[in-house]
Amino acid sequence: MGRLENKVAVVTGASSGMGEAIAKLFASEGASVVAMARRKERLDDLIKEIEAGGGKATAVAGDVTIEEDVQNSIKTAVDEYGKLDIVISNAGLLDQMTPVADVTDDLWDAVFDVNVKGPMRFFRAAIPLMEEAGGGTFVTVSSLGGIKCGIAGSTYIASKHAVLGLAKSVAYMYADKNIRSNVIAPGAVMTEMGQTSDTSERGMERAQLTMACMPRMGEASEIAQLALFLASDESSLVNGAVVTADAGWGAG
Repeated sequence: MGRLENKVAVVTGASSGMGEAIAKLFASEGASVVAMARRKERLDDLIKEIEAGGGKATAVAGDVTIEEDVQNSIKTAVDEYGKLDIVISNAGLLDQMTPVADVTDDLWDAVFDVNVKGPMRFFRAAIPLMEEAGGGTFVTVSSLGGIKCGIAGSTYIASKHAVLGLAKSVAYMYADKNIRSNVIAPGAVMTEMGQTSDTSERGMERAQLTMACMPRMGEASEIAQLALFLASDESSLVNGAVVTADAGWGAG
């Protein structure tokens, strides 16, 4: 019997990287997965792979910045599988290491719309269903940048601090409703999202000072294993926690 047997999970940013790894692992552990991302063709390949392994999954092409898409993913979970137990807010947007003096309003708004308002929309949509059902679990992917400030640009850092506070607020506000909300703060992870050359020269120069003490890069599968623990009943006493997954990078 899987660790998420009979659970229903929505996973955002599921077309690649950590979201894809989480969706695959959750399905292998018995969860019915609603995989949400903007790239439908990538999601279709993911669903085929999950189903080939005997798992259950449904693709929802959508954007976490669009309220109708968020509502559709929640509705799909209920319509297809009868309930909603778990929400993994993983979709994220980088800021090209941009220092604050170079930040435009458009960049600020775009990053916050994905990294903060995206999870907020899912909290807002899912909590009433979880209250009615007697409980549920959220896992929000923040970043080591939600704790430390020298590893990314100003907008990304601010957004990851903000979503960390938001997720902890949910943990406190709804603890008496048997709703848990925990945060993963990954360090550098080998994903498609992190592979970009379009970065601020000054921002990268400053960030490299902290990168010099990074023990190693992480793998998406390692983040997925942590998400599995936090989403499962094994972590029933864990609520409002921020768990770093950075090989000790942030400890220095």
